[in-house]
Amino acid sequence: MKISLGVIMDPIGSINTKKDSTFAMLLEAQARGWDICYMEQGDLYLQDDRVSARMRMLELADNPQHWFHFTGERTAPLDTLNVILMRKDPPFDMEYIYCTYLLEKAEARGVLVVNSPASLRDCNEKLFTSWFPHCCPPTLVARGHERILSFVEQQGDVIIKPLGGMGGASIFRVRSNDPNINVIIETLTQGGQQFTMAQRYLPEIKLGDKRVLLIDGKPIPFVLARIPKPGETRGNLAVGGRGVGQEISERDRWIASQVGPELKKRGILFAGLDVIGDFLTEVNVTSPTCIRELDAQFGINISAQLLDRIKEKLRP
Repeated sequence: MKISLGVIMDPIGSINTKKDSTFAMLLEAQARGWDICYMEQGDLYLQDDRVSARMRMLELADNPQHWFHFTGERTAPLDTLNVILMRKDPPFDMEYIYCTYLLEKAEARGVLVVNSPASLRDCNEKLFTSWFPHCCPPTLVARGHERILSFVEQQGDVIIKPLGGMGGASIFRVRSNDPNINVIIETLTQGGQQFTMAQRYLPEIKLGDKRVLLIDGKPIPFVLARIPKPGETRGNLAVGGRGVGQEISERDRWIASQVGPELKKRGILFAGLDVIGDFLTEVNVTSPTCIRELDAQFGINISAQLLDRIKEKLRP
């Protein structure tokens, strides 16, 4: 069976191939002889009840200077594809949500969409942790200034972050005596008009913010501990964190066992859990990363495991 794979992503010319997990997936698909159709969000359109897109045929090379070229172009219904990888990075805005509605129409016509469009909408990467409170540090989601201020005073040391960001953007660490606490709350809540998340600060961040990758609910046996650079409280690689591979711990496996079955049930085939110390802090479902780093450090091929699972799920 010749498999045609569509990918929706940010402009491929802007990626860092050394770190880009989507690039790793596409290299593996190409190695298997799958046809790859590249799309950006703006290429999709709905006419009557059928979703189509401008698709560019993609060839890749694992070369940081010249990593891709297009070999052709066509416009066709999405349901002419076997599988679509939805790998558009946040922000998780209304355009992203509209895109999931379009993908849901294609899914209804038999296309396998990874991850499930409805679950991309429902499983906010910050809020979805509330389904597993026994795995998480004390957490508050609110937009009321006094409520957030009270939480900070109770916990003493808190991380405050937006619900729709990525890569460590707009994450603040605040203490109850911080002279900037009011303006930080005002900024993140847009003056009380926007929900934000506060979590108790976990000093174990110094040992790394671990990324635990799950394929169809099962964890990869290695994790990437993203260790903050000196003077920084964020471990995200995008803000200078250092990625150190480790074998998965028993606690990490236990957290994965709590979250994995729900992800599987919701059609989230590829996810990344963020774990600091013993606590789950985020469930990444939009475009989880760290494949390239773990592959390089342990000589594994995570994309191959993912594509094997995708192939199993495709209809004969």
